[in-house]
Amino acid sequence: MTWHVMLEVRRDSEEPLGSQIADQLRRQVEQGRLAPRTRLPSSRQLAQDLQVSRSVVVEVYEKLTGEGLLESVRGSGTRVAAHADTRIRKPVVLVDRTVPSARFNLLPGTPNAATFPHREWTASYQRAVTTARYQGLGYPPLLGVDQLRTELVAYLGRVRGVLGHADNTMVTGGFAHGLGLICAALRELGIDRLAVEDPSHDRQRQFIEENGIRTLAVPVGPEGVEIEQLYASGVRAVLVTPSHQFPLGVPMSAHRQQELVRWARDTDGWIIEDDYDGGLWLEHRGRHLALQPVDPDRVIYAGTASKLLAPGLRLGWLVLPAALTRMMEMIRVRRDLGCDGLMQLAFADFLRSGLLDGHLRKMRTRYRAQHAMLTQAVEQYLPAATLLGPVAGLHVVAALPHGADEDHLVAQALQRSVLVKGSKAYYDDPSTARPGLVLGYTALGRSGISEAVRRIGEAYAQQPAAARPPAV
Repeated sequence: MTWHVMLEVRRDSEEPLGSQIADQLRRQVEQGRLAPRTRLPSSRQLAQDLQVSRSVVVEVYEKLTGEGLLESVRGSGTRVAAHADTRIRKPVVLVDRTVPSARFNLLPGTPNAATFPHREWTASYQRAVTTARYQGLGYPPLLGVDQLRTELVAYLGRVRGVLGHADNTMVTGGFAHGLGLICAALRELGIDRLAVEDPSHDRQRQFIEENGIRTLAVPVGPEGVEIEQLYASGVRAVLVTPSHQFPLGVPMSAHRQQELVRWARDTDGWIIEDDYDGGLWLEHRGRHLALQPVDPDRVIYAGTASKLLAPGLRLGWLVLPAALTRMMEMIRVRRDLGCDGLMQLAFADFLRSGLLDGHLRKMRTRYRAQHAMLTQAVEQYLPAATLLGPVAGLHVVAALPHGADEDHLVAQALQRSVLVKGSKAYYDDPSTARPGLVLGYTALGRSGISEAVRRIGEAYAQQPAAARPPAV
């Protein structure tokens, strides 16, 4: 392999060529531009690149090796020494203190990286690279590559009941990217407020605000978002999670879905459906199809591969009402030039080959067993808690008795190396929330789940008596 470094010699300088080369290499090593163990071109190649005598380069390499900046390894050529004296200040590494490390991780929402189908995904990606033409290697279409949009329409239709067409399906770089595009569209429509469920994802609310849209919290009842309060608020857009409300897990009833669509028609409004874990039902009776087919002209359907496969893929999709498709394309022109074409082609192959269906079938079996273990562990070690919602998705809410000290319990769990999040963070007004824990169970094996809940139960039992009211 031919290696290259950026060096320049000035033939009109009085400084010898060898000194110029040595000074530049020395400076690049000291500044950190040439990192330790970086391989340098062979003396013959560097002499050819700089159009100097090879003996000049050989002399430079020998000189810097003697200074301890370079090292010569038989069969590996010349490299920057592993312990070269770099004087550049190393960058400060910022650690996200909001996610402390712990042995047991019960945070919700992320599939276990160990379950990612590496072999199958690699095969799909290799086929994409092998067969890619301009669409895969050039700028992709703004809506996304044709193959993926076609496969998404077929998949979403048969699995989620979504009514779409390739012409109104847009590939995004994950849900957050799609939500940013939607916020831009709302602003163009003259809409500056977006209703969100209460409780809902706290980071989503922050993201929406940062995209220039104010949020308004609307309570979630047993059937879903409260429609009367939606009418009273005067908003013209709402973000909902109807199939598996986050975090409570409450599915929106069919009656409430009809009421929500009627609200959108009455107010000339828009419903944004976040189907974040659609396809991850664990029981047939817990399977709920998407809201979008109730009125495709009023519902913006949003899905993601983050829960189905892995968040690192940064793949999402929108199925748009026909009236918004052109506007969203124009927004895309101004904001970005599309998503990774090869990644899209790989996902298209993954869908077309039935590999996603097979993977999710395995994951449902795994998650079903983990959910059962969590339920058993809560009954045994935390009997005061009540698990909410159906058997679905990647998390459950364990509601605690009124008056329990949620913050203290979360802190004490962390002291026992269990990372867990309380319910209050998801409410617009945390003081109104019933205490509880949002338990993600996908990152741990069954024995890990049991031990984590045991430690939480131990922490709960050691709370002051005033903070441990009897279950109600």
